[in-house]
Amino acid sequence: MSLEQAILEAVRALPAEKRQEVLIKSVRGLWADLGISLSADEIEENQRDMWRNFPRSEI
Repeated sequence: MSLEQAILEAVRALPAEKRQEVLIKSVRGLWADLGISLSADEIEENQRDMWRNFPRSEI
């Protein structure tokens, strides 16, 4: 098993709220050296906005 697979399995085993916390912390790490500061609420709002009009296949 690769490190990537092990990490993915560990994250999948977490409860939903803990998975969200891991993802938010990971995203924050991407811009940590850029001086950008966003709250968890701001991140969640932006995620909702981005996915709001995402195309859905209609069956």
